[in-house]
Amino acid sequence: MKSLNIMIVGVGGQGSLLASKLLGKLLINEGYDVKVSEVHGMSQRGGSVVTYVKAGEKVYSPIIDKGEADFIVSFEKLEAARYASFLKKDGKIIVNSQQIDPMPVITGAAVYPEDALQKISDLGLCVDCIDALSLALEAGSSKAVNIALMGRLSTYLEISEDKWLSAIEESVNPKFVEMNKKAFMLGKN
Repeated sequence: MKSLNIMIVGVGGQGSLLASKLLGKLLINEGYDVKVSEVHGMSQRGGSVVTYVKAGEKVYSPIIDKGEADFIVSFEKLEAARYASFLKKDGKIIVNSQQIDPMPVITGAAVYPEDALQKISDLGLCVDCIDALSLALEAGSSKAVNIALMGRLSTYLEISEDKWLSAIEESVNPKFVEMNKKAFMLGKN
């Protein structure tokens, strides 16, 4: 059983915790020992939120150190840049192309770096950038960005589509299941 170290990074309110719950449930259903750790910044105020999902035959700690992540799923470009150092050299970073200005940018104390994704690519890291917000809106709600990104992650993991869709059914409020399944498929394809 191959071990997996996955980080989900974003800004408070984007649904990163639901994404980690979904991923954890999926990997448990696949027979992995799974540990999930949530690290909140000022999540209620749009601050950075990080979730670690570690899976393997036996996992003792949920923490992922720098250079250990197989995948980073980033809900926003600046968060991708902030956590890029955690990615393994042969890892992949899946990034939503959306820009969410942090408080220093909103107040005018800082400028949003326009070349954040280019800087990640310049490090030799594999960046898979998608417009997950547009896909989520196409599915029916901007709140489905997280599931669109899980759809993209699914293309890198050898777990069947049916199992992902079952995990969505188990993790999401029943009235939003169909919309989230659509967002997943749009992200996957």
